[in-house]
Amino acid sequence: MSIFKFVEEHLIGEVRGVDTSRVFIQVNSSERLSHARVGRLVAVQGRDANEWLVGMINRVWRDPIDSDDEIEAEVEPSLVENNGVQVTLVGTYRVKHGEMENYFTRAVLSLPDINRPVFPIEEKALEDFMSIIGSIGLKGSTRPLEIGTYTLDRKAKAYIDGDKLFQRHAALLGSTGSGKSWSVANILEQAASLDFSNVVVFDLHGEYTQLPYPQQLRVAGPGDIANPENNVLFLPFWLLNYDEMQTMLIDRTEQSAPNQSLAVLEAINKAKRDSLTKLDKQDVLGTFTVDSPIPFEMKLIIEELDKKNTENIGTGEVYRSGEKKGEEKTTQGPLYNKLTRLLIRLQNKIDDRRYGFLFQPPKSWYKYEALHLLAEKLMGHKGVKDYKQSGVKVIDFSEVPSDVLPIMVSLVARLIFQIQFWSNPGQDNDGRHPILLVCDEAHLYLPSSDKSTNPLESKALQNFERIAKEGRKYGVGLLVVSQRPSDVSSTILSQCNNLISLRLSNDRDKSVVKGLMPDSLSGLLDILPGLEIGEAIVVGDAVLLPTRIILNKPTHKPRSATINFWQCWLEQKGSTNLIQAVENLRKQSRS
Repeated sequence: MSIFKFVEEHLIGEVRGVDTSRVFIQVNSSERLSHARVGRLVAVQGRDANEWLVGMINRVWRDPIDSDDEIEAEVEPSLVENNGVQVTLVGTYRVKHGEMENYFTRAVLSLPDINRPVFPIEEKALEDFMSIIGSIGLKGSTRPLEIGTYTLDRKAKAYIDGDKLFQRHAALLGSTGSGKSWSVANILEQAASLDFSNVVVFDLHGEYTQLPYPQQLRVAGPGDIANPENNVLFLPFWLLNYDEMQTMLIDRTEQSAPNQSLAVLEAINKAKRDSLTKLDKQDVLGTFTVDSPIPFEMKLIIEELDKKNTENIGTGEVYRSGEKKGEEKTTQGPLYNKLTRLLIRLQNKIDDRRYGFLFQPPKSWYKYEALHLLAEKLMGHKGVKDYKQSGVKVIDFSEVPSDVLPIMVSLVARLIFQIQFWSNPGQDNDGRHPILLVCDEAHLYLPSSDKSTNPLESKALQNFERIAKEGRKYGVGLLVVSQRPSDVSSTILSQCNNLISLRLSNDRDKSVVKGLMPDSLSGLLDILPGLEIGEAIVVGDAVLLPTRIILNKPTHKPRSATINFWQCWLEQKGSTNLIQAVENLRKQSRS
């Protein structure tokens, strides 16, 4: 039985124009025009009584028709107005579709004929329609991803297809204070309730460090070098591939940069070869490359570079007389005194405690098994033997220096992707357990190519762009979160087939979001500045109906609440310890 039982009094108007995705409605009554509101759903009669095309109103107009006063006096007022509605088709509802009843699909199975009637979907019809959408979202899942409620009907729950949301990447965009962090926390909360969830959150400001359900990890700060806790991560330099290490250590503006690059390449190769030989890893020794993550100590690199920087080589001739008679003549080596600046720069970085997580890890991080333990911390879930912690991991990068932040975040992402890539896929990819990377504050390390002047940012961008393009094949998904979509790589955003857009008011940001939306839904952009806090437009493969949604609030809120200036100035709560803050600044640590 059809959920749509319209009567003549509900009619908005009739179809007067049709193109591939839009329908133009003529409305012959000012009263009926009042039922047509932007964002409201309407039903257009399809080929027969079994089929209704569902559309969303994106434009309403009421224009007077120029005519003589005499003509205007002789006709009804409604006939001297050109009242119209523009509708974007978003799907098809059928009372029966094969053996299924009350079937809805996002596909527009047919286009309406001219003069077909158009009715608003409201009240009981809206409630029934939303219940169908909700039941389809629940189909096949005992624990679906519930994102919120529909703005059109706040009694109807809005569900997202979790598979399509993450395997085809997603972008969560919105201005500061629009509710992004709460939305992320809501998704994490539901993911954590799944037995074998596997999520890594790149937390740049410590917003999610107070959530009780994830495993909390933290990249080591200066205060963690001497006595690190179990949840502290080090990212030793030997994890960097050659391009990343070269970008970090070598100043390309120097005249001797090519010589420095070659010297570093040879030193790394020798250090890794010696390390594998010492460990008797013959199988790895025969196939390793300069990019292979093989542990070695930085002092070996410095010793090798210093040796080449002061090297004298024999000429093949001997002294014929004097004190050195019979000794071989020597001359300065090809790199003599050309690596001095590199050695000074490298030593300064090693001595700088801000980079302790990179250059001063504990001795246990130089063991061959260190990468095994790091992989378990980053990618562990309850399907891994002996792993008992939460599969949702929050990595706090707040104490990482900003100049190396992009390359450090991308290093973690690259390691996860490469380990996933080299996993044995098994039959139907069942040997790869999918993992989601949540890129919070993405504009800080995934910059648009025209804004990236830092070579470290460019290198980080390359790693993430590869994940965006190829991650789906290997079970690596991205959730890109940003308040400035115009500053985020367009290559990465274009790979996000799902969009959750909260309030945006900046024209440049809105234009970027417009480029991510289908042309037929671009009219939804006009309401972005007027969205409430926590209200979003959701579009993409993961949702059955692109529409406005009131997002759910998480049970456990992240530490992202905006400080109320005026209220705090009115009545101070707590006390501010400036002396402690100054000492934390000196120690470069809040602990």
